[in-house]
Amino acid sequence: MDKIKDTRSFMRITHRYLGYFLAGIMAVYAVSGVLLIYRDTDFLKKEKKYDKIVDKKLSEKELGKELKIKGLEVEKTEGNMLHFKQGVYNSATGEAKYTKKELPFVLDKMTKLHKSQSKEPLSPLNAFFGVSLFFFVISSFWMFNPKTKAFKRGMIFTIAGLVISIILLFI
Repeated sequence: MDKIKDTRSFMRITHRYLGYFLAGIMAVYAVSGVLLIYRDTDFLKKEKKYDKIVDKKLSEKELGKELKIKGLEVEKTEGNMLHFKQGVYNSATGEAKYTKKELPFVLDKMTKLHKSQSKEPLSPLNAFFGVSLFFFVISSFWMFNPKTKAFKRGMIFTIAGLVISIILLFI
């Protein structure tokens, strides 16, 4: 293993091996991040049919929450049957027949990495990944000697990236 002599060698060595360790995680995050950009489209999604019994006499909002359909809107009502874009719900029996477009199993699991909350088992991985990426940001400034042209040019790119990110946040 490489010898750590000072802060610069510590940052370079840790950056290198942490980078190798996180390469697989970064690949999964990259793919799932791109998929999440297109989550409002049907890109790679397949239609899946559901036949489910839920509580009776649910309101439109409660039905949407129960079936996990965002923005569910009842288009028409015929007796006990509520018709919505994705299917029908019998308010007397609680039977709901509907379709949803979903990503294939593996891709769906990958996108859940980005959506994880503190109560979920993936949250420690997400926190570790976020802290590691922040370490990459900081340690990258120890990759080159501050007196070199590469470092000075790198600082210009860093500032440009920061400014562009801030501008895009507010557009």
